[in-house]
Amino acid sequence: MTNAQDWFDGRARVMFVHAHPDDETITTGGTLAALAEAGREPLLVTLTRGERGEVVPGPFSSLEGTDGLAPHRQAELTAALVMLGLERHVFLGVDPARAEGRAPYIYEDSGMEWAEIDPAHPETPPRAIPASNVGPDALTSVPVVEPLTDLLTAAQLAGAQAIVSYDDGGGYGHPDHVLAHRLSRAIADALGLPFWEIVSEDSPAAPVDDTARVEIHDVTPWMGRKISAMHAYGTQLTVDGDSIVHVGGQRERIEHLESFRLVTGRDSQAE
Repeated sequence: MTNAQDWFDGRARVMFVHAHPDDETITTGGTLAALAEAGREPLLVTLTRGERGEVVPGPFSSLEGTDGLAPHRQAELTAALVMLGLERHVFLGVDPARAEGRAPYIYEDSGMEWAEIDPAHPETPPRAIPASNVGPDALTSVPVVEPLTDLLTAAQLAGAQAIVSYDDGGGYGHPDHVLAHRLSRAIADALGLPFWEIVSEDSPAAPVDDTARVEIHDVTPWMGRKISAMHAYGTQLTVDGDSIVHVGGQRERIEHLESFRLVTGRDSQAE
């Protein structure tokens, strides 16, 4: 177990790639806060604005399915980043995460549906599957070369020395999460950078052998920041003690440990 501030001996600049506002806080909020506090200048790239997200019952429920949800979720993200102390953030498709000479572009949330629970394995966590109606501007609808080129531009301009995103199953299966993994891993391979996948309880992927390098960060000193950032996401979750309750009622423990597994690339450049 290591202190997040010591990742790569405290020298590497890490680029985090997340699909929607709130994902960065739930799975990597403590690590982001730790790196920011240490002056490591982590870069967060958010791929979409969460336009098709569901909304928890309450004062913001009327935003669901409207054009008002995206700007509201952007405002939630802005507030969360203040809580985490993170200064370097960009949406994919907007400078400096847009290929040179191209007009800004908004990659929209692809949406999702929940797969039916297998009666033979009712204990298995629910998995997301692609939505039946996906818009033409959705992240998963546009030619993949577009977001791939934009993310490459972001990594190069940021001087990224390592990239973090989801496992190949996208954590819980959301198509935007799955594509985030593919894009991030491709960029890491192209630039010869270490790629770290987020390890969570929802991750179906597991180490294939005992030699896999795993970083487990104790983010207890930054839990106050992480929980405060979670409170910013009033449309997406409810903080209840040491857990959060998602839109669908799923309860998830707020983790004091955040884990990452090196799955490709080389880490010699950042050590």
